[in-house]
Amino acid sequence: MAVTIQATGIHPASARIVTIDAVTFDDAGNTDQEFHAVINPDGDPGPFHQHGLNREEIAASPAFAKVLKPLDRLLDDRVLVLHNTSRYWGFIVSEARRAMTAAARANRARSRNKSRNRRRQKVGHVPRPVRIVDTLGTARRQALPLSDTRLAAVARHAGIAAPSPQATVERARRPEAEVSRAETLLLIELYRTLTARAETSEQVATATPDDLAADRFGLQRSHVRLEATRAERVHHNPGKLQPGGNLVRGMEVVIAPEITVHPDIIIEGIIREELNYSEKLTRETSVVVCNDLEAGHGKAMHAARKGIPLLTDEQFLAALDTIEDADPEADRLAAEKASRQEARAAQAKRDRERRSRGQGATNQGKSGNRKRSRRRGGRKRNPNSTGESAAPQAAQSSQPSQHQPDQNSKPKGRSRRRGGRRRRSNRSQGGQGGQGSQTQS
Repeated sequence: MAVTIQATGIHPASARIVTIDAVTFDDAGNTDQEFHAVINPDGDPGPFHQHGLNREEIAASPAFAKVLKPLDRLLDDRVLVLHNTSRYWGFIVSEARRAMTAAARANRARSRNKSRNRRRQKVGHVPRPVRIVDTLGTARRQALPLSDTRLAAVARHAGIAAPSPQATVERARRPEAEVSRAETLLLIELYRTLTARAETSEQVATATPDDLAADRFGLQRSHVRLEATRAERVHHNPGKLQPGGNLVRGMEVVIAPEITVHPDIIIEGIIREELNYSEKLTRETSVVVCNDLEAGHGKAMHAARKGIPLLTDEQFLAALDTIEDADPEADRLAAEKASRQEARAAQAKRDRERRSRGQGATNQGKSGNRKRSRRRGGRKRNPNSTGESAAPQAAQSSQPSQHQPDQNSKPKGRSRRRGGRRRRSNRSQGGQGGQGSQTQS
């Protein structure tokens, strides 16, 4: 069975499926069952040019939980064909688990409320194909030159008369269901072409669902690869591989997709020889394993820009036989430096926590002061802001009253409410005095 998917983004952990199209076929290429669905992602559907659907069409479509059961019936116990297994199998698994989690949460809430009138939700399960064939990985195993990894571009490299992968106005005017079905049929043709060209079974990229697990982006990777990314570094990185030199334990190795050997074979050699595996290419990388040494794209291009040497997969496996031991003194110094950095980070964390506790206590004290102020009659008024004119104030200052308090004295032990009445009486007397002074003048 061949499946093509349109999604709102590239990472299953943050993006959602918008359309899914599936067609079953036999060894001769004859198609049988067909399936197509537009999915409501319950959020931003992404750009129109990516899937060809407007927001109204997507909003009127069902959620993935509604189509999971029929999808299970199609995919279970079949060979699943995908173009880029890590991404699109990751989307299927992520969406299925979201639907199952939401149904389980709703069932628990129904049990707590003791609602027996509504049936429990049963949305389905994560599909269980026998194995998954990746046409993109198969094309790389067969050393096809792939400057563009989209389905139509790979099909063209394989000798299939496929349309251009570039977006066109004519394609944008076609219905989404028609475009998706054309891609699914093209995927079937590409699968049959690549499997017919394969000389050995190793030239066909296959995996089982049990061999794969999700990384932090939701992409389905092999367990060997995931464990290598989480492994602790045993030795200090001695730097880049020198021309004509040998590998040294502790070097950082990055694997590009353009290789013909199964990536897990290289990763297992990296872990066995106490090298450091990394998914990301940086200036700390020691060597990049890539068969396309002249590639002007991808990791090979970035390695050339950073001056990082390249080795083919066969050259790297041969270099593992002559690997050199790490420098114990460099490992000791690196361990001491890491220990100091951890101590500084721990001290900085304690300082932040102490400051946050102190700030919390200060805010609590300010809150208590505001509460006490409200109990005593509100905010303290400014005696000078009486709203009176300047002339009565001047007159009041020129003719002091016997009830006028000393400006330099501060009230002690007086409540705000009493002070407020006394100020009002002073203002009333001051106003009368001001009028009297104006009359005399």
